[in-house]
Amino acid sequence: MDIRDRVRELRRVRAGDLLPNPANWRMHPPRQHDALRGILAEVGYADALLVRELPDGKLLLLDGHLRAETTPDMLVPVLVVDLNDAEAALLLAVLDPLSAMAGCNPARLEDLLSGLHTDNPAVQSLLDELLRLGELPPGAADAVEPGDCAAPAPHAFRILVTCRNEAEQLSLLQSLTEAGVACRALIS
Repeated sequence: MDIRDRVRELRRVRAGDLLPNPANWRMHPPRQHDALRGILAEVGYADALLVRELPDGKLLLLDGHLRAETTPDMLVPVLVVDLNDAEAALLLAVLDPLSAMAGCNPARLEDLLSGLHTDNPAVQSLLDELLRLGELPPGAADAVEPGDCAAPAPHAFRILVTCRNEAEQLSLLQSLTEAGVACRALIS
């Protein structure tokens, strides 16, 4: 496989000078704004925004819209890529979903989160949400394969069904899974 390096350069650019991509399909709820402001306040910028240079020299965002919107007067790191219109559209469409395809290892997630502390309520809320990914019966996390966790949803609507026995639970789980319902078995 021949893989090209499409990054031309790293620049520092005033975030407010970057053009939002009119095709950006991602929405940013208020709680994401709050969490981003919190992590920027605690850690700062530790990742570059992704842009492509247009023929007139302006920079069009491909990734990092919320960061640019949050810090418009700040000089921020941007990676300038040499993508054409079609390649830029493809990347804009798949960049976040591709990242979201990654699974997680609940035991490692729990270990990572156990050592973290923040005084920012929005960041703490995000950490608490991540911690719920690792909520499994004691000892069960060791048996879970990486990828068995789902990413936290902005809102989760759940139904808890109490089964008479394990056989009924497994039968219901199998039926729901075959129907395409994202579900998992819990023992309490």
